[in-house]
Amino acid sequence: MSAIIGSKKINFSEEQGMLLDVAREFVKDKSPGSEVRKFLESEEGFSQPVWQELVELGWTGINLPESVGGSGLGIAALIPVVESMGKGLMGTPLVSTVLASELIRRAGGIAEEDILEDISGGCAATVAYLDKSDWGGANTGVTVDAQGMLSGSKFMVSDAAQAAWIAVVGSNKAGEAIVALVGGDDVSVDAQEGHTLIDLTKRAATIDFTGIKAQRVLSGAKVESAIRDYLLIGALLTAAEAVGSTSACLAGIVDYLKTRKQFGKLIGSFQALKHPTVDIYVGMEQSRSLVYHASSEIDDGPLSAEAEIACRMAKAKASETIQYAGDRSVQFHGGFGFTWECDSSLFIRRAAWSQQQFGDAMHHRKRLAPLLLDA
Repeated sequence: MSAIIGSKKINFSEEQGMLLDVAREFVKDKSPGSEVRKFLESEEGFSQPVWQELVELGWTGINLPESVGGSGLGIAALIPVVESMGKGLMGTPLVSTVLASELIRRAGGIAEEDILEDISGGCAATVAYLDKSDWGGANTGVTVDAQGMLSGSKFMVSDAAQAAWIAVVGSNKAGEAIVALVGGDDVSVDAQEGHTLIDLTKRAATIDFTGIKAQRVLSGAKVESAIRDYLLIGALLTAAEAVGSTSACLAGIVDYLKTRKQFGKLIGSFQALKHPTVDIYVGMEQSRSLVYHASSEIDDGPLSAEAEIACRMAKAKASETIQYAGDRSVQFHGGFGFTWECDSSLFIRRAAWSQQQFGDAMHHRKRLAPLLLDA
């Protein structure tokens, strides 16, 4: 039972506090509701000038060591940034880029400094992980031969069209897991098939890598651990983004409850609406605590059992909370809540995306059970 009570720490550093303040103001200024809607149906899904400003702030290298141009602050310092971006529904390739840099750094190390320098300097990157739609599968269906030629395709590759580097999870002839590094310019437009996603602030595509030569192939003992850590950190960043989106959704609900009248009374005075609203708030704060606890457990080395438990708990709770918040927002707004003009539609779409990305609550609880109960 030590895994349950072994660690309860939540570290919130001075750097995290400063980044939270900066990120909140940046997102508030650059991603108001009108700007979010402006890019929903655009090809890129985000503003290139805003992306460049984000790069200049150093956010693409927050997690990376100073030797490659990063800030050396680790994943924990990125959590306030991702949470703030979630609150503003800001669509950029930042999360995909950070996850790709983490996978490359953990699987390859110092030998990949040139690529990490590119990413830290603002080159977008992504990870091609899913073979189909199962986050619990091996997902090593793409194969690489001795010459580095790839064969096979990957499903739902986030921000694929913007990526200068793509880290492709696959296997070699011996059946060992590998990470093949592919230049974005080596992937033709014809090899990509864009998806229409439930969350219109996101972009993804299926990519056929057959016949593409990897610029580098990472293999060896560190790769499997790096892939596992990528999945857990991905779940954590998705949870952080969901917490921010839940916060914005809750603010919209409270504002509506304080202004809409029915039967001569503000609808916020009705217990049937007050109690679920409080439930959303409590769930959001619980999710936030779990997210910051998980970030406190992550360092530059392989993730510990405590870190895995924390990441899975954060994702499970945050996924369910945003799903509940989005659903209640639509219902509380009545008929208007089902329309395109109401922001509730954006939050319930974000909830559906967050729930499935890197595994839903059931996926993580299934893996939490042996970690907690068999200890």
